[in-house]
Amino acid sequence: MQAQQDTDGLSGKLLIAMPGMGDPRFDHSVVFMCAHSEDGAMGLIVNKPTPEVRFEDLLAQLKIEKADTSREISVHYGGPVETGRGFVLHSADYNRNSSTLLVDDNIGMTATLDILEDLAAGRGPSQCFLALGYAGWGPGQLEDELQRNGWLTSDADTGLVFEEPPTKKWQRALENLGIDPLLLSTTGGRA
Repeated sequence: MQAQQDTDGLSGKLLIAMPGMGDPRFDHSVVFMCAHSEDGAMGLIVNKPTPEVRFEDLLAQLKIEKADTSREISVHYGGPVETGRGFVLHSADYNRNSSTLLVDDNIGMTATLDILEDLAAGRGPSQCFLALGYAGWGPGQLEDELQRNGWLTSDADTGLVFEEPPTKKWQRALENLGIDPLLLSTTGGRA
């Protein structure tokens, strides 16, 4: 499957929640955008791990046997939509053709059991995490939130998405834009 990126959209970008955005579910969130078009948008929050949910427990629940060579995969809160559904955000070195959405040249997303089976067997992408739920927006909804200064946008990099500790991702995303988080205002204006 070819990388699918809407050149006018935010696919493959990061959304960085502004302070005081009004929705506590997205407080200090960094969202990797998997898809964005005139039909709406979908992304995964990359900085909210769920320590109470372990990858091993999910495998057991799905009756997937874990090999000794399997590594521990972190589980994140991906967003408030369909929180019982899992998505694996991963490096582009893993591609299951029709079941993998290659968002850009570096990052893909797969939401089928085969990736969990591969990870349990010690195979799969070199970098990844599992997200439960996703962030979704209807047509025009995200654009409205952007216009009301709810989010900043930036380019995504795999280091921030996969390697940075979750507690530092929001600050680092802002710093990558040259913004000191302490100087952000909770109110916006129009010139």
